Amino acid sequence: HTLSLHDALPISMLQRLTLQTFPLPLPDPSTDEHLIRVHAVAPCAGEMLWPENKADPGPKGKMRIPCYDVAGTVVTAPVGSPFPPGTEVYARTEFARTGMAREYAIVTTTELGPRPRNLGWAESAAVALSALTAWQALFVRGGLKGEKGAAEGKRVLVTAASGGAGNWIVQLARWAGAEVVGTCGPDNLSFVESLGVDVAINYRQVSLKDWVDQEDGRRFDLVVDCVGRKTLEEAWWTVKSGGTIVSIYEPPEEKRPKDLVVEGVQSVFFIVEANGSQLKNITKMVEAGDCKPVVDSVWPVEKFEEAFAR
Repeated sequence: HTLSLHDALPISMLQRLTLQTFPLPLPDPSTDEHLIRVHAVAPCAGEMLWPENKADPGPKGKMRIPCYDVAGTVVTAPVGSPFPPGTEVYARTEFARTGMAREYAIVTTTELGPRPRNLGWAESAAVALSALTAWQALFVRGGLKGEKGAAEGKRVLVTAASGGAGNWIVQLARWAGAEVVGTCGPDNLSFVESLGVDVAINYRQVSLKDWVDQEDGRRFDLVVDCVGRKTLEEAWWTVKSGGTIVSIYEPPEEKRPKDLVVEGVQSVFFIVEANGSQLKNITKMVEAGDCKPVVDSVWPVEKFEEAFAR
């Protein structure tokens, strides 16, 4: 069974999702494609509102299948693959291909990682997008070293620290040894504190600009913004001269305050990329107990409408 976006029902996004039966996808034996028996997928918040999913391509348009985060078992593999049949794997697949919300799917070698064996299938499916976003924000774009304890002495701010990406950014930054401050709403303060932040800031009570101005030494080597808009503009006031500000929402320069005086700041906007080798590192961390996913709820595929509404 495949969960697909149906071109003939443009009334609402959930009405356009239908459960259908399609032929088994066939991997190309001359490539690095693997056939995966899918056990769980994780929707990305808001993916039904992406422009390509909102568009109505007409009767000849490409079938679109949601969900790019998957956990499953390898059924067939290319010769010499590090993931032979029977291997339990997970992945965030490249967006250029169709999604994984189907009983069998195609995943490439470079996307795959061995799933953490101390997690269930649903928990495994919940890891890749958020964990890869965090890894790339901190260790690829943010300039920290991706080694345990290597960021000792560095200060990191994470906005929306209770969110899907934010909670992983907090956990990985702490694993790397950084001092971490996270922002969140009042209902999530205890959760963010449980992740190991040094300080959790209720953004509804105090602005970031006011908070850093209250004491010397509160500015950050690295700021990772998961919200954009006004929050990103405010986050600019917290970065040190010579520091880095990374946003997963929009280019930071577009929100830089005109009256801010700070020198040598590197600003970065990026979209997460599939990366199996990074997933391998994340698996080791999860199995070592250094970090873990947070699962909101689990739904059978037959209740996809309730799942996407959630």
